[in-house]
Amino acid sequence: MPTALTWPDRLIAALDEGLRAVAVPATATRPSPAAAVPEGDLTAAERSQSAALMRVNHAGEVAAQALYHGQSLVARSDATRELFVTAAREERDHLAWCAARIDELGGRASWLAPFWYGGSFCVGVLAGAAGDAHSLGFVTETERQVEAHLRDHLRRLPAQDAKSAAILARMTEDEAHHGTTAALAGGTELRGAIRGTMALGGEILRRVSLVV
Repeated sequence: MPTALTWPDRLIAALDEGLRAVAVPATATRPSPAAAVPEGDLTAAERSQSAALMRVNHAGEVAAQALYHGQSLVARSDATRELFVTAAREERDHLAWCAARIDELGGRASWLAPFWYGGSFCVGVLAGAAGDAHSLGFVTETERQVEAHLRDHLRRLPAQDAKSAAILARMTEDEAHHGTTAALAGGTELRGAIRGTMALGGEILRRVSLVV
């Protein structure tokens, strides 16, 4: 029977995951939803627009990795920790898909990836420190807000960019699943002030990463 990781072991693993998220190209375990979709006939302006939107989503996935790693670090139960680890693994697929699409569009990732990761990791630890029920509720609310953001980006993508749309559509499905899973696992509803603060943080990430 495998030996459970100690808290220091989990901290070292979380730091390793952080380095991988910001310094090592992500590798997906699932094929990209865009793989079988033909490239659209995009103008230079449309490619630039799509690249900027995908940069925002890439930054969001860096933050998502950090949140889940921070929450898993301080999770009380093994079941809750495993839920976060599984979700983080799927978010890493999103990270890889977004990075690949940015490259195809001739764009770049946000220069502030280390900042997005570090700040979000701290938020994840704080959310997890309040207990598993609160931490799971944090996931449910986060994914609700992310799902709404992705649907907005699907509307804003150039009509010919079916490849980026396929990626965002699959991400939307995954985020909804993460939120539902966390709610069913016992997540509690967060107070309005906390939800508002989370929305503000998400908006800051979106606005800044759109240009930096």
